[in-house]
Amino acid sequence: MSRYFTEDHEWVDIDGDIGTVGISDYAQGQLGDIVFVDVPEDGKQLAKGDEAAVVESVKAASDVYSPVSGNVLEGNAALTDDPSLVNSDPEGEGWFFKITLSDPAEVEELMDETAYEAFVAKL
Repeated sequence: MSRYFTEDHEWVDIDGDIGTVGISDYAQGQLGDIVFVDVPEDGKQLAKGDEAAVVESVKAASDVYSPVSGNVLEGNAALTDDPSLVNSDPEGEGWFFKITLSDPAEVEELMDETAYEAFVAKL
């Protein structure tokens, strides 16, 4: 499995033609305590860069953008009951949605973990 990041702090794990999407540890730290997450519905078609989800914290609300194009397979229902999963495990159990990639080549435009860490270090 390969993980890629956007400059908006979303990540996507690629496993074949399936991507699992969430926000980075850096992003959740900037947002503070997460109190609500709205994930996309199953079957929703997303283009790369589309608003895909909303996350609300005690500080602010923020949009989550799809790092790749495709069809949403599943939203993380666990976030409805426990949005704090985004804080406690942002790059694991706090994922937002799974998507079937319509153009796997789009991941080549994203940053790998090393490039993302360098990007965040400059912020």
